[in-house]
Amino acid sequence: MNIELSFPLINIPSGEVQLRDDRIKKTWTAQIEAFQLAPIPVTKALYSSVMNQTADCPQDRNAPVTEVSWHDAISFCNKLSRQSGLGECYTLDGNVPEWNKEANGYRLPTEAEWQYACQAGMGGYRYDELDAVAWYSDNSGGGVHEAGQKKPNAWKLYDMLGNVWEWCWDVYDAEVYGSYRVFRGGSWAEEARGCGATCRRRSHPTFRIDDLGFRIARSL
Repeated sequence: MNIELSFPLINIPSGEVQLRDDRIKKTWTAQIEAFQLAPIPVTKALYSSVMNQTADCPQDRNAPVTEVSWHDAISFCNKLSRQSGLGECYTLDGNVPEWNKEANGYRLPTEAEWQYACQAGMGGYRYDELDAVAWYSDNSGGGVHEAGQKKPNAWKLYDMLGNVWEWCWDVYDAEVYGSYRVFRGGSWAEEARGCGATCRRRSHPTFRIDDLGFRIARSL
């Protein structure tokens, strides 16, 4: 089976981004090579199609998929790559997955790529007034919403803030949290203060919850 995405990936230009960890009062700068990023998170419909599952709620098929672990997300990326005739980015046969950076398939963004894309050349904590761009605790009605319904950022990326948190590739802090991975962006259940470009959260790569999903990227 050959999967065709219903949306083109967005070309993200090269540049640099400053990240920060308020927990340890540290900032650092990352150089970003040009890459591609999906305009919306992976939907329930796409996830079910690739993973050969039956969607639980057909009427909700265009909402971001949730209840997916970091391991689920990278497995999805590999399977979508195979079905699209592309090289798999991740080696999954060891204790710790490895990323083949020469592969041309689908992958998770790094957290630096995610933040850089979220800010879209504008910097700052948000790219517009929160109610205009995000589903969060004050306006979501207590649940996830169809992807792409709020105002996008300057690079035409939707739901970078709110709706669902998004897994990134990176380990959060190996010395303190071991294998915990980063997720970004806030969610439908998050308070306003947690829906911002630099807000960092983490959990174990097997963690699943109803406001955490992911979006796909590709290297150029």
